[in-house]
Amino acid sequence: MKKHFFLKFWSIVSGLMVLFLVTYIFGFIILNGMDALSFEFIIDKPKGSPLGTEGGIYPAIIGSIYFTLIAITISTILAFATSVYVVFYCRDKWKKSFISFVTTTMAGIPSIVLGLFGYSFLVVYLNLGISVITGGIVLGIMVFPYIEVRFEKSFLEVDKSVIEASYSMGINKLYTILNMILPICFKDMLSAISLAGCFAMGATAPILFTGGVIYASKVKDIFSPAMALPLHLYMLIGEGISLKNAYATALVLLIVLMILNSFSLILRIRKED
Repeated sequence: MKKHFFLKFWSIVSGLMVLFLVTYIFGFIILNGMDALSFEFIIDKPKGSPLGTEGGIYPAIIGSIYFTLIAITISTILAFATSVYVVFYCRDKWKKSFISFVTTTMAGIPSIVLGLFGYSFLVVYLNLGISVITGGIVLGIMVFPYIEVRFEKSFLEVDKSVIEASYSMGINKLYTILNMILPICFKDMLSAISLAGCFAMGATAPILFTGGVIYASKVKDIFSPAMALPLHLYMLIGEGISLKNAYATALVLLIVLMILNSFSLILRIRKED
């Protein structure tokens, strides 16, 4: 009885501590960032000397969207193909174990190492240059393991009787996957993609050497470098240029991530209903 009481007490205390820390962090950023946050700050370009003391973060917002869209597009395609193969086509336990091992290992690679790999292989060796596509590829590699595991889990949770009934009617495997299993898992997959997008949008190290720059007035194309919110925030704080603009940038990034997380939460709730 005492053990159950202690476990319950510790769970409540831990939950309250986490809630307090999250609330404190959010509140701290909101209180410090609200003064500099305005509509002009969102739609204007960075200005001033040093750069960032005036103006806004519009190019960084657009750049972050570009980086994130490329990352989740690449990672979703690869994750879908990998998870479909592992769940529905691969019958060799050794192959499944090897793919699982590779995926787990990729998830544990530090983001700065991925950034260094992207610079040495994509930027230098393949001569892609510092660009949005290069940064997006590296971010895609970073979030791939998360999406693949979520997709695989979602496919495995599909009722086996649905799949067996489809096969017994003579429907081929690919048609079953695309037209029966995919609609069942669609909301869960969108939720995984949304959370992966949050992960990619908040990352700094992978784009530090591959696609992000201190200033770019606009995103010309995917083969040009671009600004990004986390990189701009890193620059403002690291150089000590303008703390009020740094807090406002952090607040905008936080709002965007909260919107994406809310979208993911809504999808999960609707799936359960």
